[in-house]
Amino acid sequence: MHIAIEQAKGRDKAGLWGPAARLLLGLSLLLGIAYPLAVTGVAQVLMPHAANGSLIVRDGKVLGSALIGQDFHKAGEFWGRPSATGGSAYNGAGSGGSNLGPSNPALRKVVAERIAVLKAAGPVPAGAIPQDLVTASGSGLDPHISLAAALYQLPRVAQQRKLSEAKLRALIDAHTEHGWFGDNARVNVLRLNMDLPR
Repeated sequence: MHIAIEQAKGRDKAGLWGPAARLLLGLSLLLGIAYPLAVTGVAQVLMPHAANGSLIVRDGKVLGSALIGQDFHKAGEFWGRPSATGGSAYNGAGSGGSNLGPSNPALRKVVAERIAVLKAAGPVPAGAIPQDLVTASGSGLDPHISLAAALYQLPRVAQQRKLSEAKLRALIDAHTEHGWFGDNARVNVLRLNMDLPR
């Protein structure tokens, strides 16, 4: 009796391989090929610019993506939020924050260095330096700075480019984006720097 039961169990297990293999193949085709193709097709139809990386093109040349920050560091440019991606700045393959807490001496040191660089670059307004100019974001790729961070840099960029602060302020205002919830005003650094008078 015991042998008969074991033989029946063996036959039942052998009979499951076919349905399991068919289920694996079917789900692989559905979720690994059909679904991604469908989502890609819908995105290409409804929002092709975003689906292709939100690339910013001028005169046939790709200048960057509106979604990933760039390493601007000249005195006559607006600077973005610092990147903590390691290696080269704004490296998408190394996306991530520094994971240093506010009491960490290494973070204090790097923030102090960034403050010194900001102050040495040119005139700065009185008051506190906006936090996003001296600390990295969680991704290390943030393409935006706060409106306060853009305004903090306004005197330096105006002096370097020999522009009136009023004209530059109007350009910042034209590039200011507002969030859906609350004010949360922010400026895309690449777009702003692209439109600076040459």
